[in-house]
Amino acid sequence: MKQTRREFMDPTIKDFEAAVAELESIVKKLEEGDLPLEESLKLYERGVHLSRFCHARLEDAERRIEILNERGELKPAPNGLVDDDPELRGRR
Repeated sequence: MKQTRREFMDPTIKDFEAAVAELESIVKKLEEGDLPLEESLKLYERGVHLSRFCHARLEDAERRIEILNERGELKPAPNGLVDDDPELRGRR
């Protein structure tokens, strides 16, 4: 099931940088392996959500990149600069 932009609007995520920091913290906790299974699963789910949020923000940033061509006209970045992940194609 593909998620829409609206599904990535999570009020608990302040911004991209905060999401990355939280994701790094989650990865560290999971790598330590000291957590009960249920807590590990909850952290993993949160990590997946944060990862998708970050990926969507990076996709948005890539789309905003414009390239100056030889005549000085602005044109959108070529598709090759956007991730070709099949799961994300439906959100473009």
